[in-house]
Parts: sequence; C-alpha cells; structure tokens
Amino acid sequence: MSKQNLIDAYRGKRPAAVPWVPYSGVHSAFLINEPADKFLKDPKILAKGVVEAARRYHADGVPLLFDLSVEANAVGCDLKWWPDNVPSVTNHPLSDKTLAASGLKLPTKDSGRWPVIMEAAKLAKPQLDELDCVMMGLLCGPLTLGSHLAGVRIFTDVYKNKDKAHEVIKFAGEVGAVSAKLYADMGCDIIAIVDPVASQIKPETFREFVTPNCQPAIKAIHDAGKTSSFFICGDCTRVMEEVCKLGTHGFAIDEQLNLLWVRDMALKYGVGFGGNLKLTLALSLGLLSPREDAIVSLASGGATGFTFAPG
Repeated sequence: MSKQNLIDAYRGKRPAAVPWVPYSGVHSAFLINEPADKFLKDPKILAKGVVEAARRYHADGVPLLFDLSVEANAVGCDLKWWPDNVPSVTNHPLSDKTLAASGLKLPTKDSGRWPVIMEAAKLAKPQLDELDCVMMGLLCGPLTLGSHLAGVRIFTDVYKNKDKAHEVIKFAGEVGAVSAKLYADMGCDIIAIVDPVASQIKPETFREFVTPNCQPAIKAIHDAGKTSSFFICGDCTRVMEEVCKLGTHGFAIDEQLNLLWVRDMALKYGVGFGGNLKLTLALSLGLLSPREDAIVSLASGGATGFTFAPG
C-alpha cells in the first residue's frame, strides 16, 4: 500500500508502482456482515468497514463512502433506505419551484448526514494512515445533484429551459464546494467530483453547465492542497476531452471505454486517469476472467498517471 504512489498517479505523474483503488462503497458493509443502511448511519460501523476493505484488498486508496445522496439529503431531500444498497432520493424540491421559493440553503457541517461522516473519518483516518492508504472523499457532481434536486426534467431543462437549469446546477456546484471543503477538513488527500450522468449530454452542454459549476469544488480542493479528480460513468466518449480540460488533476471512467484511447487522451492533457477493470462482465457476472481482465487493463494503462480500479 502506498499513499504517495496513488497521489502521484492521480496527478498524472509516473509513480514507483501502479496504484490500486477498490471503490468499495457499501460492499464494505458486506465485508463486515452489516446491512448497508446500518453501515451508512453508524460512524463506528462505517469506519470499520472502510478500514476492512482497505486491509482486505491491500488498497492504496479507498473512499470513505461512495454515496451520491449525501449532498441532496444535506439540503433537504428525503431518502429511502435499503439494506443492500445506498439510499435513494425520494423527492425533488426544485422540480416545480425556484430556488428562492423552495427555501433551500447551502449545507453546513451539521446538515444531514455530515456529522456521521465526519465522526467516521476521525475513526478511519489514523487506521488508514497506518496502512499507508489514502482516505478519499467523493462528492456528488453538479449535474447529478441537479437531477436529485429537480428530477429528470433537468435533462430537458438544459436544452429547453436554460435559466431554470442554470439556477439549479449553479446551486448544486456551490453545494459541492461545501462538500469538498468538509472532506478536506476531514483529512481526505484525494477528493473526487462524481458526476455519472454527465456522460449523457452533448459536449457544448457539458461546457455550459458542468465545467463552470465544478470550478467551486475544484478551487476548494486545490486551495486545501489536496488532489482532485472527476469520476464519470457510461460511454463518455463525446465529452472526454471536456473532462480532461475541467481543471482537475485527473479523472476516472467506467468499463465501457477503450482504455488505450483513454490513456492517450490523458497523456495528451497531462492528467491522471483511472479504471478499467470490468465491474459487470468480470467482477459481478464472471463472464470474463477477473485475472485476465486485470492483466489487460494493467497493460493498457501503462505506468504514467494510471490508477488501476474498477471501471
């Protein structure tokens, strides 16, 4: 395990060895025989699961949690909890109201589930440091948070009702900056903006809505001296260049992309990149050999700026 190898790779440098990050999420609860809902509500159990994932998988870095409902809940959205998954957002306060009419305010460290997360970080951080493993903070990106706040209409509003979309996504970006600062204060050395649905829009729409509204969080991360990344899901081929130009130190993609092409794009822009172990075909369904898939990914990623991780 090596924190420095991971930080170097995320910053587009050539580390001493290619680092490895399992995005364990609520799988960490499974490792300690706890249900996901209890795991996410109890700081002691959350810390125990995260540390166990780092230890079990010999990780160079591990997320404190991988749950994109945190920010929505912190500004007032309700959640439905599940024993085997992250909670779901059940209401969308900006779907039919303006920001002013909704009464939504920026969260604080006392909002929503942040006190639980901060207490878990206090417990997990020294143990992860002892393992030479980075504690990573993952925050909900502006378009994804916008979809929590306004519902699916946000995907048509970015084309048909731009004033509304700008208001919602700008607010989401400001919420993300609060999260980034909180994760930095907790001691997370790497902080990632996770915007899975950003692959679903056109490049020009990404430039208009996602790029500017990631900047507050990116600034907060860099001002704190931490390392930044942007996580995106799906086939993001058409927006990949925009991702590289966001201003983060690097990015991570999922299994749908050709890692050779991604590697060349990252090297072109001098940023780090992560993936591309096939989460579905290899790890979940076993249709491909995880060992062979890992070897292919490691060979494709090369030695500069690459972090081996599930896609």
